[in-house]
Amino acid sequence: MPFLSLSVFDYRNLQNGTMHLDAKEVYFVGENGQGKSNLLEALYYASYGTSFRKKNDMQVIAHGKDAFRISALYQQENNDTQKIQVTYDGKSKRIEKNGKRIHDRKELINTIPCVLFCHDDLQFAVGEPGCRRFFIDQSLSLYDAAYIDTLRNFQTILKNRNIVLKERHYHLLDVYNRQFAESGLAIQQRRKNIIFEFNQIFGKLYEDIAGIADVRLEYRPSWREITDGSERRFPCVDDVINVLNERRGQDIAMETTMTGPQRDKIIFMCGKEEFISTASMGQRRLVVLLLRVAQALYYTQLTGKKPVLLMDDALLELDLEKREKLTALLPTYDQLICTFLSNEPYERYRHRTTKVYHIAGGMWYE
Repeated sequence: MPFLSLSVFDYRNLQNGTMHLDAKEVYFVGENGQGKSNLLEALYYASYGTSFRKKNDMQVIAHGKDAFRISALYQQENNDTQKIQVTYDGKSKRIEKNGKRIHDRKELINTIPCVLFCHDDLQFAVGEPGCRRFFIDQSLSLYDAAYIDTLRNFQTILKNRNIVLKERHYHLLDVYNRQFAESGLAIQQRRKNIIFEFNQIFGKLYEDIAGIADVRLEYRPSWREITDGSERRFPCVDDVINVLNERRGQDIAMETTMTGPQRDKIIFMCGKEEFISTASMGQRRLVVLLLRVAQALYYTQLTGKKPVLLMDDALLELDLEKREKLTALLPTYDQLICTFLSNEPYERYRHRTTKVYHIAGGMWYE
């Protein structure tokens, strides 16, 4: 039996104490503003060392307090046990894994492998291109912590190249161009591969639930494939350097780098048409829900591990038929932890062993 325990102290509006999530499925049920999402956020914080709703750690400290602490004990079906503790004193954050301090959040990856479904995921469909790039990069990082280093290296080189452009040290561009091309192509190749793999999962899921065929993600990298005669090939470093040299005048005029993975686009298509602009809100919501399902399935395919699914009011905007189809298609999970409003038909989805906590005023009771 999988087992999660969560202890919170001075976090948001939650009571101080420990919650035992000792069931395959756990539901948090209550009205809006009572603390359901805060509990999911605390679980996510223990998994990734950061909030999925706030960028500033000060914003998750309980009113009138100046620090918080979260502890989580995670026992998987194979009886492997991991203990995480995160402490924030108002100035600095300390993260411990099995009693040992860690200094980089990437060391938490795969410790409690959570896949989060939340309302803000809608931005993956309707938001700026950076939102979709974030989703793809997050999917890669879930099973490969080394990809985080690849992204960090790229961001450092991009930042330095942009400083060169702003400060007009153009003689340094040739040095940064090669570094930028090498790191950028590594990201572009990984994104291309994962989007191809995602489409093998995502398109079938969407057709099974919505009855619409050939909905997929299309990757439009900033550095396009090269045509050699009748064949097309992935660009090499020299190809990219040529592009950077050709567009040097544009970069100088704009004082920023106008090509590269930071400009990549990922578009939802249906057949030959762009999908999201004409899709209904229900269709858009289904797109992002199934992106998360595909993310969890892909993670399991590559690692052999079952994720913990966190679903924060994720089914609210689907009709009952689609809700039931979606829950039937959920990937195999170690645990499923959901939030529901009190008037939602959560009894339709629960099993005999499902544990239900009722949440009110930051307090919980069975």
